[in-house]
Amino acid sequence: MNEDLYNYILGIADNSLILGQRLGELCGHGPSLETDIAGTNISLDLIGQTRSYFQYAAKLAGDDRTEDDIAFLRLEKQYTNVLLVEQPNTHFGYVMARQYLFDVFHLLFLKELQGSKDETLAAIAKKGIKEVSYHKRFSGDWIKRLGDGTEESHAKIQEAIDDLWTYTDELFDSTAADAVMTAQGIGVDVSKLKDTYYKEVSDLLEEATLATPESKYFTRGGKKGTHSEHMGYLLSDLQYMQRTYPNMNW
Repeated sequence: MNEDLYNYILGIADNSLILGQRLGELCGHGPSLETDIAGTNISLDLIGQTRSYFQYAAKLAGDDRTEDDIAFLRLEKQYTNVLLVEQPNTHFGYVMARQYLFDVFHLLFLKELQGSKDETLAAIAKKGIKEVSYHKRFSGDWIKRLGDGTEESHAKIQEAIDDLWTYTDELFDSTAADAVMTAQGIGVDVSKLKDTYYKEVSDLLEEATLATPESKYFTRGGKKGTHSEHMGYLLSDLQYMQRTYPNMNW
């Protein structure tokens, strides 16, 4: 098995898996029917992308592992998603801020990944771009609505941006697997996306009459398997069925 490629795929897919799980928690709890359905559909998009990645990873493993095993039966420290996507649904402002801050990166990333020398990864990226373009438009529109809305909505979305900003820099960290795959023309050098990312985010925040945080302190660790206190609770929900009824088939 190509261990570096396997780990690289998991590093990509775990972001979508964990964010999809977070959004799934909100099904039936949206502020309006339309927003509720949109959030649920975004969750389904992300889980669908995750399945494509994990099916490929299971094939590479060459043993009895399935996509379900990879998704549900790893330990917390074996997940390599960024800390941003595991943050809780504190209030609607946090949900949209977290989504937008990830969506901008995700779209930039997929646009580069579609040029991968790995045909499977390139195909997954090309298929996902249309979905993620919608995700970014949806979350960006909400940032503007909340920021340039009422005094209360402005304060809440600013609070969310300020609190979640500390997790954004980790998006541009490279793991050992990232470095190997980038050198082979398979992976994406995420460090090259950083300047474009922060300019795009700052421009939208200005349009939304929001302040771009000036803090230079950033929290990281998720890509190395060191997660926030929220991750264990999330996994207890995500993994419940598989761990309670081992080897269950639908």
